[in-house]
Amino acid sequence: QVQLVESGGGLVQAGGSLRLSCAASGSIFRINTMGWYRQAPGKQRELVADITSGGSANIVDSVKGRFTISRDNAKNTVYLRMNSLKPEDTAVYYCNADLTLSYGSSFWNRGYWGQGTQVTVSS
Repeated sequence: QVQLVESGGGLVQAGGSLRLSCAASGSIFRINTMGWYRQAPGKQRELVADITSGGSANIVDSVKGRFTISRDNAKNTVYLRMNSLKPEDTAVYYCNADLTLSYGSSFWNRGYWGQGTQVTVSS
């Protein structure tokens, strides 16, 4: 069974830092793009950053210069380092991964979500 398990959320004061981790486990043939999304109360889920298996990163403008995404392919883990946090960064952060699964000679891609981790930034 494939799982994405997130950790690292919490309560932090404005200007502080947090690092989120997301580890993929299970019967996975290949992990393709991994990313982080967030959803604030009353708002739609939005992309924060993603990174390809080759390490090419994409970060949205609202967090560029403050957030960094990285991954450790040997550990099947993606990280989101968040610095200079602002109250408007408060949200549930979700990990997402595009995985290639296999069974016998069949291969297929499927997207998975983590359970979400709460990040709260106080002013």
